[in-house]
Amino acid sequence: MAQPVEQRTPLTRERVLGSAVAIADEGGIGALTIRALAADLGVKPMAIYHHVANKEEILDGIVDIVFAEIELPIAGAEWRGEMRRRASSARIVLSRHTWAIGLMETRTSPGPATLRHHDAVIATLRQGGFTIEMTAHAYALLDAFIYGFALQEATLPMDGPEDVAEIAAPMIERMSSDDYPYLTEFATEHVMKPGYDFGKEFDFGLELIIAGLSRTLDL
Repeated sequence: MAQPVEQRTPLTRERVLGSAVAIADEGGIGALTIRALAADLGVKPMAIYHHVANKEEILDGIVDIVFAEIELPIAGAEWRGEMRRRASSARIVLSRHTWAIGLMETRTSPGPATLRHHDAVIATLRQGGFTIEMTAHAYALLDAFIYGFALQEATLPMDGPEDVAEIAAPMIERMSSDDYPYLTEFATEHVMKPGYDFGKEFDFGLELIIAGLSRTLDL
């Protein structure tokens, strides 16, 4: 009796890019190689090139996937709320794909999701009353804060508020209050207090930026 033929899921560009995102999520962008992709997909490396031309096209594609996960602001809606929503969404998405933080603005062949994202942000600011020049200032300021905060969160030696005391206590013990009086005060009177959560600084900083941008509309 003939053995049944094993049904293999067809290789597609979407599968290649999905696998690339998964590999980068698990091991960082350095782990993403054609050989690793082929092994993950169960194909020969040359099969990858039937769906993507090269590594650069893969990077363009996975960055576009990340942009597609970020909630788009709605042009014509109240810009402050839309910028808050977009910023919070971007922070969450980048916490899932920390490898993307340094790649988001590097691509010279942006995909459709990337272009839609930029167009929606610009449209929301323009329809919110910003001039073209102020739109450029606002967009750069917001993204510098969002990406910077996401990078800072990703590189902290703690995963959440519950890890603060365990990690910070030995560091404080090695510090001399005579040599570093203000740092010691800050650590003991703020960081080590119950309920400390570095993530709360995101909302504070975002509100400060939005308040400052709001004032420029009244000038």
